[in-house]
Amino acid sequence: MTELEQFQELKDKVLLKYQEQYPFFQGTWKTFSSQDIQNLIGLIEVQCKQTISEKWIYTHLKPETNSKIPRKDMLNILSQFVGYSGWDEFTFEEKVFESKASKEVTKSKTKFWYTLLVLIFGIAIAVMFFYKKEAPKSKDIELNNEFTNEKVNSNEVKVYEVNDSVSKPLEVKEGKVQVSNEDKKTKLVIKSPFYKTKTIDLNANGEVSESNKIDLKPDDYAMMLKAFMSSDIKDWKTRKEQLDKILSDNLEVMVMLKDNLGAEYFNKTEFSQKLIIPTTSLRKMKIIEIEKETNQKIKFIRITQE
Repeated sequence: MTELEQFQELKDKVLLKYQEQYPFFQGTWKTFSSQDIQNLIGLIEVQCKQTISEKWIYTHLKPETNSKIPRKDMLNILSQFVGYSGWDEFTFEEKVFESKASKEVTKSKTKFWYTLLVLIFGIAIAVMFFYKKEAPKSKDIELNNEFTNEKVNSNEVKVYEVNDSVSKPLEVKEGKVQVSNEDKKTKLVIKSPFYKTKTIDLNANGEVSESNKIDLKPDDYAMMLKAFMSSDIKDWKTRKEQLDKILSDNLEVMVMLKDNLGAEYFNKTEFSQKLIIPTTSLRKMKIIEIEKETNQKIKFIRITQE
């Protein structure tokens, strides 16, 4: 096992350790939110008496793959967090585990064919009894802007089907989402940086209403920010004044770089300067997350580059 593979194992163990304290988080590093990052930083400070920055987590833990491993002192902190004395002990234990696992695989090969025959036999019986079962039908539900009555952009909303606390993401195409017509109650949870979060109860037939449409209420400040990033407004003074009204003084902006190169950080002044003078690179940015203060001013923005 290479050092990069060992680092990936360490990342997985850190995520499992985090879930011990926050069991309601069932996602991956990709879905690890800014609040999860703050929670993790706090756990590491309490357990290891060490500090890891938010930027370091975005650079080294959030990416699905890493091209190189971080500094050893940071690896030592994470190793201690998951129960080891440091990176050296972690890598040693991983090598021992890998060796034992290899031996177990060799032993299990003698049972493989017997298990396979039993499995095939079981599948054949299941097919005999259930092959006539009718697949559930599906219905399309249209997602509309409540004020304009136009379909929302498919890449600006995420829809989840929730049943018995199990959340399943659904694909949004042409402003519509398809749900199964199953004999059980489910909920649709619709999230977007530009619309207010909405939860809808589906009836046993997978219906919302007679029209099967869901109206989403736009978030005014988020829509204004979106317009600033795509428009060609030439009155920079007006734009600056409007930005000051919708952006918090404590604004934090994270721009996720392409090819897993990490992230760039901007404060209110730096980000406002980018918006005041529109550029080609600005129009290639896509907002994927917005957080707001109690006064509705935007305090956090997460952006990807197209």
